[in-house]
Amino acid sequence: MAEPAAPVKAKLTASAPVLLVRDVVAAANHYRDAMGFGYDKIWGDPPGFVILGRDGTYLMLKQVDDASAIVPRGRVSQGLWDAYFWVSDADALHAEFRRRGAVIAYKPCDQPYGCREFGLRDPDGHEIGFGQVMG
Repeated sequence: MAEPAAPVKAKLTASAPVLLVRDVVAAANHYRDAMGFGYDKIWGDPPGFVILGRDGTYLMLKQVDDASAIVPRGRVSQGLWDAYFWVSDADALHAEFRRRGAVIAYKPCDQPYGCREFGLRDPDGHEIGFGQVMG
């Protein structure tokens, strides 16, 4: 009698942080213009949700009626990001974002945990980190 086949192990294939925003159209356009993220569609009537993508990574934005629900994590714990992306070249990406007019929260720096990173701040106060693994 043949042995039963081992079950196929399911794998995670992607992830997408979800950020709450006051105006999903304005926020989506900011991420497009300042950071090069794209989107195909904003869902809802009125618009309320979008999935942004760049280089195989994703970020979701959800519009909320009550702006007090938007609490960037840096207000809860200093230096904490709302989303973090690993990148191939932190300095080159920082230069691109500066050219695009992004709001720089902090310039590229080497961190003790082995990343060269920088941060941006979006119109809703979310801080987005970008880090390149060093070494």
